[in-house]
Amino acid sequence: MAGRLFNYGGKTMIMEKKARFKAGQVCATPGAVEAMNNAGQSPVEFVGRHVTGDWGDVCEDDRKVNEESLEHGLRLLSSYRTSEGVKLWVITESDRSLTTILLPEEY
Repeated sequence: MAGRLFNYGGKTMIMEKKARFKAGQVCATPGAVEAMNNAGQSPVEFVGRHVTGDWGDVCEDDRKVNEESLEHGLRLLSSYRTSEGVKLWVITESDRSLTTILLPEEY
């Protein structure tokens, strides 16, 4: 399967799976930016997982809610950890206009 190429900060990444929804504009809070920088990771990595339906470290009930939200146009939430163990949330608004990467305490 051919992947989509993304370039971020001089790094090229390949997203192997097809996106299931549009992320809209992507932004990140200062804490999330610091956590990703400290881990040497890109927002593209987390948003790429999110838009392909890899919801990360959410419980089974939240996975089901996300799947229903895809069908009904509701907000989507994923949870991941950086390589240094810092928890990040990725939230896409119901109208798919905005995806935010943030630390849970910044919510």
